[in-house]
Amino acid sequence: MAVNLVNVEQVSKVYGTRALLDGVSLGVSEGDRIGVVGRNGDGKTTLIRMLAKLEEADSGRVTHNGGLRLGVLTQHDSLDPGKTIRQEVIGDLADHEWAGSAKIRDVLTGLFGGLALPGFEHGLDTVIAPLSGGERRRIALAKLLIDEQDLIVLDEPTNHLDVEGISWLAGHLRARRSALVCVTHDRWFLDQVCTRMWDVQRGAVHEYEGGYSDYVFARAERERIAATEEAKRQNLMRKELAWLRRGAPARTSKPRYRIEAANELIADVPPPRDTSELMKFANARLGKTVFDLEDVTVQAGPKTLLTHLTWQLGPGDRIGLVGVNGAGKTSLLRALAEAARTQGEEQPAAGKIVVGKTVRLAYLSQEVHELNPNLRVLEAVQQVRDRVDLGKGREMTAGQLCEQFGFTKEKQWTPVGDLSGGERRRLQILRLLMDEPNVLFLDEPTNDLDIETLTQLEDLLDGWPGSMIVISHDRFFIERTTDRVMALLGDRTLRMLPRGIDEYLERRRRMEEEATPSAAAPRTSAAPAPSAAPAVSAQASRAAKKELQKVERQLDKLSTRETTLHAQIAEHATDFEKVAKLDAELRELVTERDELEMRWLELAEDA
Repeated sequence: MAVNLVNVEQVSKVYGTRALLDGVSLGVSEGDRIGVVGRNGDGKTTLIRMLAKLEEADSGRVTHNGGLRLGVLTQHDSLDPGKTIRQEVIGDLADHEWAGSAKIRDVLTGLFGGLALPGFEHGLDTVIAPLSGGERRRIALAKLLIDEQDLIVLDEPTNHLDVEGISWLAGHLRARRSALVCVTHDRWFLDQVCTRMWDVQRGAVHEYEGGYSDYVFARAERERIAATEEAKRQNLMRKELAWLRRGAPARTSKPRYRIEAANELIADVPPPRDTSELMKFANARLGKTVFDLEDVTVQAGPKTLLTHLTWQLGPGDRIGLVGVNGAGKTSLLRALAEAARTQGEEQPAAGKIVVGKTVRLAYLSQEVHELNPNLRVLEAVQQVRDRVDLGKGREMTAGQLCEQFGFTKEKQWTPVGDLSGGERRRLQILRLLMDEPNVLFLDEPTNDLDIETLTQLEDLLDGWPGSMIVISHDRFFIERTTDRVMALLGDRTLRMLPRGIDEYLERRRRMEEEATPSAAAPRTSAAPAPSAAPAVSAQASRAAKKELQKVERQLDKLSTRETTLHAQIAEHATDFEKVAKLDAELRELVTERDELEMRWLELAEDA
């Protein structure tokens, strides 16, 4: 029988006049992996701080099992700024001792990319004081994971980690024996790691079995049965459930909840996105040209990040952009944004960027630009526009859009200066959308946003007609809002990944495996080196890239046509002659698509 590690009995906590927690009773047992979710400000961090006895409850009590080994990662680390990374993480262990530990090697490689800590100037001997908050947080996480604990409590552990780091952390936590309580807005991470969920809402904590996918279904089902009056929130969850069931292929392989009940719940929910319809609307708003890049070189100061880039962002394209830190994701967006701002007059270091005449760009950067702190939320939005056209005949007032983004009627009159970091991020996104752009660049849009706000943003972007590039370490958000994934792998090229982020992680693993043996292999003069394959010339490489872009556009057209054919077959299901014709056309199309995909793979190697 599992031993109870922590008991929370009738705990209450009040801030000002607001009860964050009201008579909450919970327990954490050996082997539990609990994800904590809820809106910003509803008490998630307060709950886990009281669980770890870092904060006192106003009433009730929290008890720990005798001798409990507890590890806690808070949002503010307690590292000594005067010490080095070696002193904080490894302590007094000699080099041969820590280097001989598989766990320490795994943690350092997983969080920092190598035992030498390549991102830090002096490696393990780097002093902590001048480091950024994100770097300090990774150090604190490494220090925590190297130790042995009975229970680990983590507050936003995926912050400041890239896609690879998040994937590694999920695998590492699954392999540990420690119990886990984790607050995070990363839904992919919750699905990978957690087997139970705590939902903090209005002073209460609701418990659900399973990971995030199960939680979405169970909560929507619970609210449907209870016939709550929160119809808008329920509809958003039902739409997200429809995405989980119909959308990303990675999720359909593990339908852990009851299929019949899930199908009944989403029977009247439309698909998250009608790609064909949105593409037609985007063409009408944008014309044929959005951004055309010809042999472009992108630099950041003296550093060259991308070379000979030939690529096209077309009307209605929804691109997820992933890559290693420092590979040039943000720099690429800035180069495109600068060309758009100057109508093509400002060009990159080499090559040419052609900007469509109808392009109206909105760029959400990672920095939250300061607004007048004395403005009310609604006033800050109305400064941009009173009403916004969302396409397909949908229109919203500034107040309605504020409510959709979690700013209630009372909150709309809050001064901007009194908002939290997450609320300011929401306001920044809101103001961008109010300006009615037809091209969106979103650089880490999920920072500081809670899960409910993310689902609201995703719901809005589902029906948004235009071109979009999203940079994010949130796999769920990328899969939910974009149709194609492209990657910067640190080799100065931009690559399309047909299988998305899973393919990106596979490529990165292969690159690391190829780099490791070559660095470690001893040189010998006895055996002659194998003859190298002839290098592809720069001219041939550029030609391959051009053809690659052409093939990608053809694949997009075939995908759109395939969707149309499926719809026509369903429409004429009783007309056997018509169905036979359509089916023959569909078979030809599938054959053509397979040939194009093979050609794409060949060109990708040359490019």
